[in-house]
Amino acid sequence: MVRADALARQRWGIDIESIEPGPAPDVSIIMPCLNEEATVGRCVRKANDWFKQAGVSGEVIVVDNGSTDQSRVLAMAAGARVVDEETRGYGAALMRGIDEARGAFMVMGDCDDTYDFSDLTELVDPLKGGADMVVGDRYAGIQPGAMTWSHRYIGTPAISFMLRMFTGSKLNDSQCGLRAFTRDAYERMGNGTEGMEFASEMILKAARKRMSVVEVPIKYYPRADESEAKLRTFRDGWRHLRFLLLATPNSLFTLPGAVLTLLGLALAVAAVFGSSSGVAIGGMSWQPVFAAPILTVLGVNALIFGGMARIATTARGLTPHDLTFRLAERMFTFETAVVVCSALIGAGLALDVALAASLLPNELAVAALAQTLILIGGNFGLAGSLAAIMNDRI
Repeated sequence: MVRADALARQRWGIDIESIEPGPAPDVSIIMPCLNEEATVGRCVRKANDWFKQAGVSGEVIVVDNGSTDQSRVLAMAAGARVVDEETRGYGAALMRGIDEARGAFMVMGDCDDTYDFSDLTELVDPLKGGADMVVGDRYAGIQPGAMTWSHRYIGTPAISFMLRMFTGSKLNDSQCGLRAFTRDAYERMGNGTEGMEFASEMILKAARKRMSVVEVPIKYYPRADESEAKLRTFRDGWRHLRFLLLATPNSLFTLPGAVLTLLGLALAVAAVFGSSSGVAIGGMSWQPVFAAPILTVLGVNALIFGGMARIATTARGLTPHDLTFRLAERMFTFETAVVVCSALIGAGLALDVALAASLLPNELAVAALAQTLILIGGNFGLAGSLAAIMNDRI
């Protein structure tokens, strides 16, 4: 098989190895590419035409992510600098391209001709005014047939809603792939995901770091060729959902844990101070004494996991160093684990001793409370010790 570099020399006289980089440009346009021979050349030419029209010094970087067609050679022929990324994935390709880029401002966009690279002025101008990132809003200009109904009315709105709920983002179209950002903003984000969830990671980290994010209307066109789109609805949708849940421990652990704990404690109080015959429901009797320990232990465990997860996500730059993080750091030390574990287990054993001496009424409910305290104390001790080891506090 003839390498694309050699083919470029044969057909167009291009010797990629002899090209010397010029001065650093104002704008770098990064296009991830996987088998886009029908459109990549057109996209590169549009981008270069915009550089000339706008009087902007720029470069186009096409990141070949394992193409088996002529995408690479056609991109070079159109005037792009082509780099290879062996790790498959949208995020992996973009990270490689951004690392190779030399411009102060960077634009990312797919090279399937769904985005119009011939006029990027409105996308880039807010960066000159101080914005950290500019995201296109496809809903302002979706052309007929450009987006499937499932993506337009279900997938993208759902992910955008979750990002607004988890991060406070105000974006209408969080999944638009046409974006501009400064080099400084990208470095502060510290992105690391290799798949389609890279798009959500950018929004989440920009929001968490309180960056200035602007949304501008763009046009979104149908694919110009008949090739299959790279996006997989369920697989990539799950990757976005998975990332968002794991990157927001408050939503995954803390809030559900708080609800379960409060409900369990309320049932425990009802069991201890209520009637020993339980709660009458029609002709049946329901005993809250059995549900209370289950809900309380599950809830407290979720809170414990939430604290440990918060330490981990903050270390990765996904969550800020706020009051919740500082509280989790203080709670999950070996010394705190020993004290809390001993206190809870001690309280549970004390209740068991009092029961053995027949000093307390409603023995079943009190016994359940005692075992709950012992379980929670043991779990906290084990989790706190593990967190201390994971945080290098030994």
